[in-house]
Amino acid sequence: MTVEVWWADVDAARDEFLADLDQVERDRFAAYRRTVDKRRFLLGVTIVRRVLAARFSLPAASIRLDRTCPECGKPHGKVRADGVELSVTHSGELVGVAFADRPVGLDVEKVDPEVDVDGVARIAFAADEVRELASRFGIDKVRAFTEKWTGMEAAVKATGQGLGGSIPDGIQVVPLDVGADHRAALAVVSGEPPVVRVRDAGALLSPGSAPRP
Repeated sequence: MTVEVWWADVDAARDEFLADLDQVERDRFAAYRRTVDKRRFLLGVTIVRRVLAARFSLPAASIRLDRTCPECGKPHGKVRADGVELSVTHSGELVGVAFADRPVGLDVEKVDPEVDVDGVARIAFAADEVRELASRFGIDKVRAFTEKWTGMEAAVKATGQGLGGSIPDGIQVVPLDVGADHRAALAVVSGEPPVVRVRDAGALLSPGSAPRP
């Protein structure tokens, strides 16, 4: 199976992208207080809409996305679309979206030296992983922790369930290279490792690139 992963820098977000959002998305955009959070959300939505618009030969604004929470019915759940599995992630300067034909999870995290690596690891990681992490120091330790964390988060997104510190059989987790300042991972519910095609969303987001009627 093949998974497409599209990446963009948060600075690629532009106000003109708002024209393709539906009312639910515009309300969520307006609710964010920080400019960077607005940009991350807007960019994630736009990548989803433009990739699917190109795939289905439709205008980006006509793509129907569902964010209904399965527990409360309010529109704040994981984004879904007919005929494809999606996962959106953002952290630091990066925004990413994964597209697959089976449940998929994508996670990116900025490497943050201020994180309480040992404290979080003791709660979230298995005992042998905590011991392995304890053998590392400095930024190497933070990067190792972040890489493990993104793998677990990606798996949670793919399954929709907590993992209890370990990744079960039937979940393929693939680390992705996104540079020294971030760590990223892709998880797919599959018996075999996926073929991952990484895409730069820059051209997709350039002026005049959105599919139109």
